[in-house]
Amino acid sequence: MSEQEPIEVFQVPTPTLPAAVLPDSYNAYRGQDTPLIIDNGASQLRFGFSLCPSIVDSREEYVTNKTPHVVSNVVARYKDRKTNQPLLLFGDGIDADSGAKGQVRTPWEGDVLLNFDALEHALDCAFITLGIDTDTVDHPVLMTERLASPLHSRALTSELMFEQYSVPSLAFCIDALMSFYYRYQRPKVPFDVDGLVISFNTASTSIIPILNGKGILSHAKRIPWGAQQSTEYLLKLSQLKYHNFPTRVTTAQASWMLHNFCEFSPDYQATLRSLRDPNVMRAAARVVQFPFTVPVTEEKTEEELARIAERRKEQGKKLQEMAAKNRMEKLLQKENDLRYLLNLRENQGDNKREWQNTLLEEGFDDDAALDETIKKLEQDLKKVRKKESEGQDEPTEEPTFTLVDVPDAELDEEGLKEKKKQKLLKAGFEARARARREKEKEREEREAEERRDEEERENDFDGWAGRLRKEQEAIMSRIKERERRKAALSDRKSAVAQARMKNIASLAADDRVSKKKRKAGTEDMFGADDEDWAIYRKIVRPRCLYSHKFITQLRNQNTAAPSSDEEDDIQQLQLVESKLLAHDPTFTTQHTHASRTAARSALLSAFRPQYGPGDVAGAARIHLNTERWRVCETYFAPSMAGVDAAGIGEVLQTVLARFTDAEKARLVKNVYTTGGPSQFRGLRERIYSALRPILPPEMELPPVETAQDAAMDAWRGMATFANTEEFKDVGVTRQQYEEWGSERIKRWWGGNWNAAQ
Repeated sequence: MSEQEPIEVFQVPTPTLPAAVLPDSYNAYRGQDTPLIIDNGASQLRFGFSLCPSIVDSREEYVTNKTPHVVSNVVARYKDRKTNQPLLLFGDGIDADSGAKGQVRTPWEGDVLLNFDALEHALDCAFITLGIDTDTVDHPVLMTERLASPLHSRALTSELMFEQYSVPSLAFCIDALMSFYYRYQRPKVPFDVDGLVISFNTASTSIIPILNGKGILSHAKRIPWGAQQSTEYLLKLSQLKYHNFPTRVTTAQASWMLHNFCEFSPDYQATLRSLRDPNVMRAAARVVQFPFTVPVTEEKTEEELARIAERRKEQGKKLQEMAAKNRMEKLLQKENDLRYLLNLRENQGDNKREWQNTLLEEGFDDDAALDETIKKLEQDLKKVRKKESEGQDEPTEEPTFTLVDVPDAELDEEGLKEKKKQKLLKAGFEARARARREKEKEREEREAEERRDEEERENDFDGWAGRLRKEQEAIMSRIKERERRKAALSDRKSAVAQARMKNIASLAADDRVSKKKRKAGTEDMFGADDEDWAIYRKIVRPRCLYSHKFITQLRNQNTAAPSSDEEDDIQQLQLVESKLLAHDPTFTTQHTHASRTAARSALLSAFRPQYGPGDVAGAARIHLNTERWRVCETYFAPSMAGVDAAGIGEVLQTVLARFTDAEKARLVKNVYTTGGPSQFRGLRERIYSALRPILPPEMELPPVETAQDAAMDAWRGMATFANTEEFKDVGVTRQQYEEWGSERIKRWWGGNWNAAQ
């Protein structure tokens, strides 16, 4: 890699097996009716008892310092091949066996709780971890659910808790409201705080307005974009950027990159504009090193290296001799073809019908096609002779070729070989002589052209400069189009490559399609199969005649290879730019094609640095630069990732529009974010910049607050509330469940009370 690397390279964490978890002691909670708190998240399950009176007397201090059990909310049930025993793994224990990873299930489908067999297994493991050894769970349960959770999910969850575990009471709450409650609670005072909660969940983002301590759920909104979609989006961007990455990037690794390197930008467009500077983009990049294996190379002795070098030298000489021989043979072949076509045109005759038939037999459509082919051959011969004549001195005397005019019948085998050799030497000598004469003629024409150009520059400078600038832009456009076509043709299955192969296939149609099928108009699928490429090698074999059809199609199809037209364009571009630099003060080196290409190449190199073919460690690195801000920006513009939904800024404006100015002032007094992505850098500033324009200028907008512990604050808020007297009135008892049914919940400030039946 030519550019300077970022100083710090981050290593992808290696998965480690979890430590064995022993069940807790249940004796301290037995018969105490201690509330059981379950935060049923889509990615993690947090569970534990809210209070143990025998351990600590201060309830507030205990709840603040208490840490619940936190495990991944996934289960895997499979049969071990070694023991032939069915196993049930839960949480991080799935990483202990590679065979269990293919059987992973989660209770959630996106943002909806649907897989209740997986939920049952998860709760079984949770209760075992808590040490509950009784037939029933004799503890009131406070459990989280999503905003506007479907009645079907709530009904089956209630049925599971009451029928399977026989809990005495069950209450549902929204995790975002409980996190807000934990942040703004005031001891021994009714909870009546106003605020606006923005909850970042695994598969969604919720915005809930709160007045007088109660969530106004009728005005709440949910966006179908969360950390799961952001992780998948980052993974897709990485796969698109590194399509030939040597190792597989897992979802867990993409999630690690998301939470460690991605951040919000207060002004996304301004950030992108600043990244147009390669130095800024290179400094903003985060380099992630993935595992790699260093190839084992066999060391050779000095004698072996010397033998290999000598062998390569001999092979190089042979290749040079073969290349020189092929060039000479091609030159002679082109001269013969040109001579044949010139004779054909001279012997045209007066009969137009016969002449047209002759052209069709030779592969030409009309006289213009013949003239174009002759012109092309003359240009090719002219270029070849010019190259061969460069660097050669004028011979002092003309060599003699005594056997050229001798008939073959008068020569023996050695004489025939010598005659053939003298023919080649004579043809080369004559070609060089013609090239020298043409070079002298070109020099005279060039001097005349320079005189005319100088006169035009002196008489009409503006017109001269404008003409050269237009010529420069036209040449650069041709070069850019040629490079674009080369890139398209590099993919053999692209539409351009398929069309190219089908056009070439028409030249071999007589060898691969019967006349009956050609008359029937059967569709040619040439190029769809790799075997068809053998026909390509057959088509481009050397030919004795250059028909107009063959030359035109072959030139059009072989644009991916270096061509003489490309060399001419580059030389002409350099000539035009040198004239402008010498005489036009407004044209600087920054306007040249090389400067523009270098700037574009530097930006591309900063976006994705290229490593050498032997750099195994560099090939296993991912450079995150624009993706760091682009992934997070999807929260405010989900359409960037193809999701037809409004972003956080639009939803905030929609929610606040339903309240009066006085209520708005109360809501924005406590703007609170919670959830894992709320810890991303720049989020508070981004939300502040989205709120400020939609509020009256005189309205005060304090800084946005963020949960101190986004993973635990919801559980701690639930544990705090479970130790109050109000908790006893919000749960549905078993008698009420049997009387009302499984879909019934009680209306209270922390639950989906607007959706209660």
